[in-house]
Amino acid sequence: MLPAANRLRNGKDFARTTKTGARATSLSLVLYAITHAEFSQEPKVGLIVNKSIGGSVVRHRVSRQLRHLIKDHLAGFPQHSQIVIRVLRNSEDFKSQLEGLVIQVQKKLLVKS
Repeated sequence: MLPAANRLRNGKDFARTTKTGARATSLSLVLYAITHAEFSQEPKVGLIVNKSIGGSVVRHRVSRQLRHLIKDHLAGFPQHSQIVIRVLRNSEDFKSQLEGLVIQVQKKLLVKS
């Protein structure tokens, strides 16, 4: 589980990150990330899991899996980062997709810095 300091909760932050952030896409996931000096020191993560993924139980299982997987990658993101993960479809292997997306987005953030 992600600590409270690493949770993105504000709708405006979600909108800013998805509209202006660096983006990487796989078959099942889209990862957005943005950095700005006004953001909190700790990287924050938010999830978007639509009803098209499945019922409540399925959506919460997917959310728990993704929170657990992204927790290991937070140290690789710059300070003052906001990250949003959008789930496009359910998958058996979020781990390899997420690892690839994290690498792509981190490279894009380094280029922008």
